[in-house]
Amino acid sequence: MNWLSSLLFESGSFSHGILAFSIAISLGLYLGKLKFFGLSFGATCVLFVGLIMSWLGIEVDASMLGFFRNFGLILFVFFIGLQVGPSFFATFKSSGAGLVGLMVLAVGLSLAVTVILYFLCAPAVSLPEMLGIMFGAVTSTPGLGATQEALQSLGSKIDITVGYACAYPFAILSTMAVIMGLKRFFNVDLAEEDKKWDLAQQNMNRAPIFYHVRANNKALSGITLREIRAIIGRPFICSRVLHDGTITSPTADSLIYVGDRLRIVSNAEHKTAVCAFCGEEDKEVDLATAHSPIKNERIRVTEPNMQGVQIEDLHLSRFDGVNITRVARAGVTFFPYNSLRLQLGDTLICVGPANAISRLAALVGNREKQLEKPNVIAIFAAIAFGVLLGSVPIAFPYMPVTIKLGLAGGPLIAAILLGYYGPRFHLVTYTTHSANLMLRQWGQTFFLASVGLASGKPFFEAFINGSGYLYVLLGIPITVIPLAIAGFIARTKMNMNFHSIAGFLAGCTTNTSLLGFASSLSERSIALISYSTVYPLAMFLRIISGQVLLMILWAA
Repeated sequence: MNWLSSLLFESGSFSHGILAFSIAISLGLYLGKLKFFGLSFGATCVLFVGLIMSWLGIEVDASMLGFFRNFGLILFVFFIGLQVGPSFFATFKSSGAGLVGLMVLAVGLSLAVTVILYFLCAPAVSLPEMLGIMFGAVTSTPGLGATQEALQSLGSKIDITVGYACAYPFAILSTMAVIMGLKRFFNVDLAEEDKKWDLAQQNMNRAPIFYHVRANNKALSGITLREIRAIIGRPFICSRVLHDGTITSPTADSLIYVGDRLRIVSNAEHKTAVCAFCGEEDKEVDLATAHSPIKNERIRVTEPNMQGVQIEDLHLSRFDGVNITRVARAGVTFFPYNSLRLQLGDTLICVGPANAISRLAALVGNREKQLEKPNVIAIFAAIAFGVLLGSVPIAFPYMPVTIKLGLAGGPLIAAILLGYYGPRFHLVTYTTHSANLMLRQWGQTFFLASVGLASGKPFFEAFINGSGYLYVLLGIPITVIPLAIAGFIARTKMNMNFHSIAGFLAGCTTNTSLLGFASSLSERSIALISYSTVYPLAMFLRIISGQVLLMILWAA
């Protein structure tokens, strides 16, 4: 049985390390599904299982822990950024300024609470210990590392990770308590919040509508649709025309005559102008009938060469009357402006003769199985760029060390940029939803298991000798007070969606496991968007604020 003993207790063995990770992750995820008082902790339980395993004497090679912690963190934040990238900038323009302002308030309040507690507890708690507690309370591992490095440059040998390890798990629980407390205080209905979000997204993206008009304006007789669009000055699509009892799918150069009936697709704000110019709205006809010779079909963009191609570059006039009436992407419907760039995985809703639609489908791909192939070249290139970006030192006056975005901030920013700008450079960024979720959860669980397996002994020893309870008591107000105030303002003053608030609060803590909890409250990606909106700047502020606070109080 020597082989079993070696597998279980030989910490330098790779097999032992993988076994420890597998047990921590599988058991943690199982426990995370269980509900206590209607609340489940999800992947966060992986951290707690890792802490217990470490305390029980299960050790893993430090280099292996470091690799899986960093690689898991990169995977998690990168695929979050890749998913929210296409909608990140639009959301930032609509609500980002308010979110960022609230985040800065939350960071400032956490620093203020830390300073107050430090002066109240000195000299029982030293400044390095207090900073360790603060970073555990805000769950900022990069901030902890940067401050530890700054302390070393000042000649201090105090280990601040114990206070961090004690405050960290309770900070996660406290943040969850704040989120659920806000839900109860404001009597939030999660399903109703989803519906409000869907309605707001439709309004923001101006989902197109359908209606029919009767061409009574004599000025229309004998002119083309292209000329009508130029005269009205409003973008619209004419998907069907009823002329002399025959339904056709017109092109931009098709002629329109008095008495024709047109099926129009446009944004809602353009309906009045189109109806007024053409004559009147016709509510008695529906040209999208079952016996119509014109087909309405959905085709998928699966051809890599179509990535980033503008709709006008498809030259639809060559396809004998095919019209693209809508473009569906990640659950959002767009009006097909000529300047709209296609992305792999888009769904084109087309109207036209069956043969012509088949020709367009052949051009854009329409082969679902092609989407199952992973596109890893752009992904790993972006990760490399993210690592380089996170490693760039940023110097500030009067600070002994430089600041870096690190392995969390760099890849996240790179992924957001890739998701948004990738199509413009014909970079294939598409990954299936299931693949994105799988890689994201792999990264999250590896990261949490690594932190737990590395911190179990100092965590429990601090509670045994008594100082751990003090660290926890000091950490809870640093966590709760700023988040509760920011969440209250977000709901009452900004009327923010509750799922956005949950993601925003997780982003303020820069905690990946809390994002998993916030995301579990809704099947949509609402929390992801608000989290990613504030995360990069929040993480940066957490890193530099701890060092600034150290410089000020150390000198004092």
